Amino acid sequence: MVRKRRSVGARTDRDTWVRVERRPLDRITDQGWNGTESAALLKGVAQPVWQGCVVWRDADEPVMWRADETGLLPGEPIGTAVLGEEPALSEEWWRAFGDSLDALARNTTRRVATPDTVTITQDLVSESIRGVFPEVIDTTVERWVPAHADLNWANMSAPGFSLFDWEDWGNGPRGLDAATLWAASLAVPVLADRVRSERRDDFGSRDGKLMTLFVCAKILGPGAHPEDPRIGAARQMAEQVVAGLRTG
Repeated sequence: MVRKRRSVGARTDRDTWVRVERRPLDRITDQGWNGTESAALLKGVAQPVWQGCVVWRDADEPVMWRADETGLLPGEPIGTAVLGEEPALSEEWWRAFGDSLDALARNTTRRVATPDTVTITQDLVSESIRGVFPEVIDTTVERWVPAHADLNWANMSAPGFSLFDWEDWGNGPRGLDAATLWAASLAVPVLADRVRSERRDDFGSRDGKLMTLFVCAKILGPGAHPEDPRIGAARQMAEQVVAGLRTG
């Protein structure tokens, strides 16, 4: 059994996976809470096959329950959300990773991404960046594309690549996923460098630079943990990006 922040999941006796979520009625937005179901329509993205769901309202509390059944992963989750050591990933894995992220960005949706359960908007991007890097004046996002919005090492499998846990997916600024995974890799410099290399086009775009500052702001902001091993690398990269935006 796997417990996560909003759900519990387990393998069934017919070799599938069932994820059960309980959510208060006031936390079910217009976007809905059918991330796994709606992600099944995405083209070109490696993910467990969605089989079906059951949804019901609690008889005693103002909450809804949902159980989604999917196929099993082609491997094990790679690790925790933030890694402390380099995982053994093949070149085939990296190709599948890149192909899926490219394909995801080519899809379309009306959903809006909710990284860390918060709906991402232009205002949120601007407030987050300027709250830590006030010298950045123009924080306007130019391109919004479908994003997983919770791309970390706990939500991908190996040795076979698959991307799972789609409850937060939706449109977000280009580079959101790449920057999120890079931030989750900073404690392992060689891994963080590989993520930047694989997603160089995202990081090289203006939106990708803004998303780099967006994730760095979470590491360096008021809520930062003083012993976070990622602080030094995040600060160094943020300084480079801020300087580049000034001159660019």
